[in-house]
Amino acid sequence: MYEKSLIIFKPDAVQRQLTGRILQRFEDAGIKIHALNLQNADRAQAESHYDEHKDKPFFSMVVDYICSGPVLVVVFGGLGCISKIRSMVGATEPAEALPGTIRGDFAHQVMIKGGDDPLYNLIHASAHAEDAEREIKIWFA
Repeated sequence: MYEKSLIIFKPDAVQRQLTGRILQRFEDAGIKIHALNLQNADRAQAESHYDEHKDKPFFSMVVDYICSGPVLVVVFGGLGCISKIRSMVGATEPAEALPGTIRGDFAHQVMIKGGDDPLYNLIHASAHAEDAEREIKIWFA
């Protein structure tokens, strides 16, 4: 089934100039770019995006982080692209991401579980079609 997915290149990916190399990986996998926007996230967008985590202790840290610098927000599309993208991105915790995945190859700072350091894991990828639809509305209103 043809799907759309939202990807956010977080401030660490933008700052480290990894966006081009990572975009190329998705395109090489046959995933098409539908929309692309470099922007500074405002707090309302970030809070809405991470709303499912609002009661968790790391919520404000994640919101602060996503607002700390420019993000590149991309809508991708393709057959079965959500699972393909998530597989390419790798585990949320960079230390658990396999070599060959985006996080396994490029992420370099990990959060100690329960720690106070932000999780610099480069990229957000929609988990499900419903998430993608909601997230696209937040970032491409």
